[in-house]
Amino acid sequence: MPNTHPSQISISDYTYTLPEEKIAQFPLENRDQSKLLLYKNGRITDGHFKDLPTALPANSLLVFNDTKVVQARLRFQKPTGGVIELFCLEPLEPMREVQQAMQQTYSVIWKCLVGNNKRWREGRLEMPLGPYPADGSLWAERLAPAEEGFAIHFTWSPGHKTFAEILELAGTLPLPPYMNRDAQESDQDRYQTVYASEAGAVAAPTAGLHFTPAVLEQISAKGHQKAFVTLHVGAGTFKPVKAELMEYHYMHGEQLSVSRAFLEQLLYHKSKPVIAVGTTSMRTLESLYWLGAGMSLGLLPVEGEDLFVPQWFPYDVRTTISVQEALEALLYHLDSHKLTHLHATTRILIAPGYQFKICTGLITNFHQPQSTLLLLVSALIGPSWQKVYKHALANNYRFLSYGDSSLLLP
Repeated sequence: MPNTHPSQISISDYTYTLPEEKIAQFPLENRDQSKLLLYKNGRITDGHFKDLPTALPANSLLVFNDTKVVQARLRFQKPTGGVIELFCLEPLEPMREVQQAMQQTYSVIWKCLVGNNKRWREGRLEMPLGPYPADGSLWAERLAPAEEGFAIHFTWSPGHKTFAEILELAGTLPLPPYMNRDAQESDQDRYQTVYASEAGAVAAPTAGLHFTPAVLEQISAKGHQKAFVTLHVGAGTFKPVKAELMEYHYMHGEQLSVSRAFLEQLLYHKSKPVIAVGTTSMRTLESLYWLGAGMSLGLLPVEGEDLFVPQWFPYDVRTTISVQEALEALLYHLDSHKLTHLHATTRILIAPGYQFKICTGLITNFHQPQSTLLLLVSALIGPSWQKVYKHALANNYRFLSYGDSSLLLP
């Protein structure tokens, strides 16, 4: 493990050549026919995803992210014929919590990326919600610049519809930029996990795309447990690291939500293998430790009214607080505030030098060169990430969101 602070990591040390033809543009016909690379104790073996239940360590707890991708891309046609594209990133008003904002009626203010912004000189944009005037319309008004975007005021008619319903009617699915294609009808199903339930993500937690009802049943039949958390994946997950040193890379924030029952399940299971299904589940699990430790130490930062894990918090805080103490602190917080769910925002950056507190393994796809996700993989398995990726490239694994999978057990 490096002795230097992760802020001094040079991202150019975490690169590899990814040929365009290795990037999966479409999913395989069946979710669980994808390949599964098993990395265990330094050894690599090849299999298929349907074999996952037998590849897992005995008595594993698998933690899934049940976020659901929303149709966050909105294309408004101007009367002059030009197109303005809005990509909804996160809610600003009247509330910042994604699931509540999705249920808002009449109007909301969201931070959005604006495509063709220079052509939007002034005024409201309008999009009909159907072929007839009675179907209603969606309007968008640009208010002010916001961090890496603009504050956009959306209003709609009929106003009793929720913003989630409006996006279903007016939006399209935001596929990752490296897919180089528009979303198709099949993506409505295949770019969601079979267990997605909590609307709010603008990108899929792709490690979960391989699971089928049959694989989930076999996991239970083998004596493993399943649990669910929610982390709404933001567009920042595709944000390239442009700074040479990580010190100058600003980690994106993402909202997470877990139930009291989940915290109790995790506490009960803490001495057995905990396998994160995807990098988002891993970031959620490790953030929970730091939220609890921060509460115990009286150091927990807040951002606005939100509980918050800063980017470098795990590296700058020295603590001997156990996982049990951290989880008990979270349960006490919920009980003392009469809450059933814990909501927080995390900017945690898991990079080489990170000491894992909860996760013992990871199910994940193959990630882009020079990405924070590759840093996370390296934090878990060390320099062996190079061996894993070299093997995957040489053995025709498919990369990125619709690509193949791996089970990493250090």
